[in-house]
Amino acid sequence: MSANEAEELQEHAEHGRTMRPVAFTMSVLAVLVAVTTVLGHRAHTDAVLDQNKATDKWNEYQAHKIRSNNTALAADLLGVIATSNAEAARKIQEGYAGHQAKWNEDLDKLKTEADTLEADVAKAEFRADRFDFAEALLEIALVITSVTLLTRSQLYWYFGIGFAVVGILSAASAYIPHQ
Repeated sequence: MSANEAEELQEHAEHGRTMRPVAFTMSVLAVLVAVTTVLGHRAHTDAVLDQNKATDKWNEYQAHKIRSNNTALAADLLGVIATSNAEAARKIQEGYAGHQAKWNEDLDKLKTEADTLEADVAKAEFRADRFDFAEALLEIALVITSVTLLTRSQLYWYFGIGFAVVGILSAASAYIPHQ
């Protein structure tokens, strides 16, 4: 083996040792991108499901509101039209008044439930946005870190780590309580 070949082998071995941390960092970043992507997809799914629940609750609220308005209209009509049996009309109006009181309670409850579900949608969308931002930053970190292998400049590795830290912080911020 010539001296040049020995030097070349030694150079390759040293290069391999100095690039191991970079390769390991890239592996960790790839896993973090995958995990963040899954968490983001789940957060988006939660937002869609919560939005569907809120829409259903608002539809139920609207149906109760329409029934309430129809009952009030019928009771008003019974009070102003002449009937052959005033006592029967009065009893029907009293029955409508009972229904009206029940529906007013239901309306308040349904509105509260729908508002709560809409707040859940906002929280899920906030989490999804944080995960999406984290995913983008981690992907940028992975690409920048990979440039280290091409250029053999450690500077890119440090920039990649910086982007990764910001991405991890963004993903972690998805779990901060949001109003």
